[in-house]
Amino acid sequence: LLCGCGALGTVLADTLVRAGVGFLRIVDRDFVETSNLQRQVLFDESDVAGRLPKAICAANKLGRINSGVTLEPIVADIDSTNMLSLCEGVDLILDGTDNFDTRYVLNDLSIETSIPWIYGACVGSYGLVLPVLRGARNTPCLRCVLGDAPPAGSSPTCDTAGVIAPIVQVIAGLQGAEALKILSGHAEAVNVGLVSIDVWSSQFDRI
Repeated sequence: LLCGCGALGTVLADTLVRAGVGFLRIVDRDFVETSNLQRQVLFDESDVAGRLPKAICAANKLGRINSGVTLEPIVADIDSTNMLSLCEGVDLILDGTDNFDTRYVLNDLSIETSIPWIYGACVGSYGLVLPVLRGARNTPCLRCVLGDAPPAGSSPTCDTAGVIAPIVQVIAGLQGAEALKILSGHAEAVNVGLVSIDVWSSQFDRI
């Protein structure tokens, strides 16, 4: 399950479909806009002109990349009322969202169901990755690391602070690598802890 098909989500979707995952459910409520094209690699100007939802547009593009992958695009908000049904039949949840409220819904559902999820976030030139697993291997969850969700509007976002494409590629690349470890049955290789990267200052921390 890919939650969000914006900057991180488009790179993740492209990575996983090219890797040959059997099934990918893509959930996003938004439509493609010109401002997205700087960092959302599956989209182009024709998608903006066509006023296509991101989930539908992404599935159309991805189907031409690898027809052997089953794609299920869903145009919807993600919240506590539908998250359980969206997770039905999936082995992994990937974070391509842009707000903490949704991420904490993903986190809590992952803990409840033991479906692993991979948190990812970036803004400006800075990004974070945190894989969360329950079951045979337990790792810290998002609440363990960050505590309660910050108040709405208190944290910078891509809309308020901007984001440069290289950090998107780096963070989605790390999320994709952790996803392939889990999906290929190598959870023992998953990084335990939070990875923090700033591509402008060339700072890399593993916490």
